[in-house]
Amino acid sequence: MGAELGSGGARPLVRVDARDTSAVTAALRSALSGAGPAVLPTQPPAGALASGELGLAGEALGAVPEGVVLVIETSGSTAEPKRVMLTADALRASAAATYARFDLLFGRARAAEPTRQWLLTLPASYVAGAQVLMRSILAGTEPVVLGDDHFTAEGFARAAAELTADRRYVSLVPAQLARLLDASSAVADVVARFDAILVGGQSLPPVLRSRAEALGWNVATSYGSSETSGGSLYDGEPLDGVRIRIRDGEVQLAGPVLAAGYLGDPRRTAEAFIEDGGERWYRTSDGGRLERDETTGRERLVVTGRLDNVIVSGGEKVLLDRVEGIVRQLHGLTDAVVVPAPSEEWGQVPALVVEASGWALGGPPPGAEATLLDARALAGDERWRSVREATGAAGRAARPALLVLARRIPYLPSGKPDRRSLERLVAGLARGVGEG
Repeated sequence: MGAELGSGGARPLVRVDARDTSAVTAALRSALSGAGPAVLPTQPPAGALASGELGLAGEALGAVPEGVVLVIETSGSTAEPKRVMLTADALRASAAATYARFDLLFGRARAAEPTRQWLLTLPASYVAGAQVLMRSILAGTEPVVLGDDHFTAEGFARAAAELTADRRYVSLVPAQLARLLDASSAVADVVARFDAILVGGQSLPPVLRSRAEALGWNVATSYGSSETSGGSLYDGEPLDGVRIRIRDGEVQLAGPVLAAGYLGDPRRTAEAFIEDGGERWYRTSDGGRLERDETTGRERLVVTGRLDNVIVSGGEKVLLDRVEGIVRQLHGLTDAVVVPAPSEEWGQVPALVVEASGWALGGPPPGAEATLLDARALAGDERWRSVREATGAAGRAARPALLVLARRIPYLPSGKPDRRSLERLVAGLARGVGEG
């Protein structure tokens, strides 16, 4: 790892309150210059926000290798959190490749050396938010910060009006794009003004992309993770310098954007980052395949889901991400989540979680977060029948066996569904705990 980190020395690491984007930007700029410590932006937990006990500013966290300037703590939505170490070279390579790709995809006839500016809608504690700050530093501009506790189309439009640069960009998660689309009559022209709308964090349902493109919005999907400095493939094609291969069904990536490893965790680092023929590869744990685009003739990556998000139901393996992807293509189910549920008969079965307001079957009883319905209660529901028919393409065991109607689907600050919370909720309901 020392070769990727330059001098092999050490530098201090400090925690910065991720809500103060000016402080994070200043700390990151100082780290990039070599004068300041590496930065770990942290979003305070809900309890700390309520009590005012933050304890974040300038907290020393030990040391990192000299080349590291940013540490991102993963959300831990489906696995134990990790602290990903990113070098200045990796971040700069990612930011430069992003601008090069945007100019290629959405280049517009303006200034020869256009000014570039971002609207920040995601927490700086996540790689997508931190990269907005990094790309802003590289462009020499200040990002506009949405700042609202809850993402709304109205707040987005107000913040977007503050952008002044020649080229304007924003990074969103699919749920945010969906909200803008639902309010399209009010914000369509504002969103169309963006030169690129980068959508990542999870797969973008095709129906949402089609709706956005019909309005003339410049959408590009992003695939990557903290371990690759954020998105390393846009619309399934690698950014400049990034290489991709499939080994035993797993997507693996190489190139200058790779992280240095995990802070204080050499075992995980060795498992995730491997050397092969003198080249360093990151094992994503995602399943995927390469398909040739009939229009361009270039290969594109198709991600089939997490290889570790699998259950065995009645002796059959079920890829829950694949089931979820199928469900999200159905009308009105773009926010649906599929999680495992315990079953005495099958071991585990897929459970479909949706917000009750979107399904005409009533909702949870007073005081309950959710209610669970099984196949017997859903025998006459046409929408449930369509879900079962569509998911049957992935195998008999892939058909959801349970429907959970939740008051709301919990989300992490990154915009991803909080799968851990949903798994606990569903497990309790399936075992008869908290049912109404």
